[in-house]
Amino acid sequence: MEPPPHYGSPHWLPAVADIGCQRLSNSNVENLPPHVIRLVYKEVSALTSDPPEGIKVFPNEEDITDVQVTLEGPEGTPYSGGLFRMKLILGKDFPASPPKGYFLTKIFHPNVGANGEICVNVLKKDWKAELGIRHVLLTIKCLLIHPNPESALNEEAGRLLLENYEEYASRARLLTEIHAQPSAGLRTKDPAEPCSSSAGASGEGPMAKKHAGDRDKKLAIKKKTDKKRALRRL
Repeated sequence: MEPPPHYGSPHWLPAVADIGCQRLSNSNVENLPPHVIRLVYKEVSALTSDPPEGIKVFPNEEDITDVQVTLEGPEGTPYSGGLFRMKLILGKDFPASPPKGYFLTKIFHPNVGANGEICVNVLKKDWKAELGIRHVLLTIKCLLIHPNPESALNEEAGRLLLENYEEYASRARLLTEIHAQPSAGLRTKDPAEPCSSSAGASGEGPMAKKHAGDRDKKLAIKKKTDKKRALRRL
């Protein structure tokens, strides 16, 4: 997957200068004051150039309030070896209100709901405006190491974590192997994810991007089939 153009690129700067421009009209950017936009730009730029271990941030050129992330499954957990796509959506009241976090990659975890929503205290009652995006990402990474069954969005995962850890770990590893392999995690999305453009823009749910790799793969298969047909005619 090619990461979106860096926030510091010339293509992104005009969007900062003119937050009312058409390309950002469907995002929360137009609702944020200029000083907040500058703070978000500064922090996301820092995260892009100097990310926490196991985390990569891909700035969204068209909407700085939509922060795309990949997270490596921590060693020693059922998620080890997986590469998980997630996103943070910064609302119009950010940083007074916490961002919303979603896993775009399907994951079996007590604190991740069916639509990918992440439930962690730092995104709710423990949020403070000064915490910032880096703190949120590190907290979500820690959540993969230390799940919290007391605030479970996935009740089955929470129950297994408490009653039968081996079964919980087996289910988590299975979904990691199916959905979170590095080669697949950046090319595909789960068809059950609510990823309509309207949901992503309103902050109600995640929005996964379609990649050109699928189109290239189909073209390669078609060429191969055409070649076989030509050989049979010879």
